[in-house]
Amino acid sequence: MYNWLSIKVVANQRQDDQAAQDTYEFFHDILTEDHLVSDLSVEVSHEYYVVHYRQNGEEDSKKFPVELIEALLTSIENEPKYNHQ
Repeated sequence: MYNWLSIKVVANQRQDDQAAQDTYEFFHDILTEDHLVSDLSVEVSHEYYVVHYRQNGEEDSKKFPVELIEALLTSIENEPKYNHQ
C-alpha cells in the first residue's frame, strides 16, 4: 500500500508523466487483483495520509506520514533529468 500511495501522489502531481501513470496503474492492479483490495480512498491531513479500503469484506485503513509518502515525489522533482520541458 505504501508503494501504491507514493506513486499515486506522484501520478496526481505529474499528470503528463506517462511513466508515473503506468507505474500507478501497475501498483493499483497489484492491490486490486492480487490482494483483492477495493474501495480505496485517501484522506490527507497536515501530518498523515490515511488510506481507507476494503479487503476480504472488511473495512480497514492504514496511516502514513506525509513526509514518507511525498519523499518519492520530492526525489523526482529534484532530479533534473526527469524535469525537462
